[in-house]
Amino acid sequence: MTSDVLKRAPQILAPIAVAYGQRLKEFGAKPKGVLWKNREGQLLRFEVLAGILDPGLRRQVFSVNDLGCGYAALFEFLHALPGAEVSRYHGYDISEHMVRLGRARIANPRAAFTQSLIATEKADYSFVSGTYNLHLDVKAGEWTEYVKASLAQLWTKTAKGMAFNMLSVDSANRLDGLYYADGEEFLNFSARALTADVTLIDDYPLDEWTILARRQAVDGSPEPASRAAK
Repeated sequence: MTSDVLKRAPQILAPIAVAYGQRLKEFGAKPKGVLWKNREGQLLRFEVLAGILDPGLRRQVFSVNDLGCGYAALFEFLHALPGAEVSRYHGYDISEHMVRLGRARIANPRAAFTQSLIATEKADYSFVSGTYNLHLDVKAGEWTEYVKASLAQLWTKTAKGMAFNMLSVDSANRLDGLYYADGEEFLNFSARALTADVTLIDDYPLDEWTILARRQAVDGSPEPASRAAK
């Protein structure tokens, strides 16, 4: 099922790649260039996603997959994070313009950018920030099927943990062409289909939610899917 959906994905995503290219041309390497409102919201979003990292370590060295990397703002955030060292960063995007811009902006030899709708390299942690927000005219059911297939594929390229966010179905200010998802549905999907230890975070001041999915403990006993404490 997953492979069938991903085989159809290039056709589904082609108009979306064009839309992002046009957005980038209009706004450049700024949050609005990747459909975010402002820098403050973007930083908060990254802080929540970074919760997937091991909080017990003062210094961490890890590799990263960034699916839907845009202009590589997440790389800059992680690179500047105290105690964090990104040993290798793989940025993937469906937009050729985004990939070119990422390469032009980030000269760090540890960073590589690829035009692809899937991750091709294994990494310790995988991040997906806003990647599934724009679906244009694709039917919601078909888009949900694609998103789950995409996450399942990314999980196979993830060694330790995966963090992703989506716009909340409870948002009061919905816009046409954007995808609003049920956090509980994806919480259950991540726990069952990915067999991950999962936490849903939806108590921060943005119209979205974030899921942190971690590989199960060595003994194989999964913790139940949960919400972050409020």
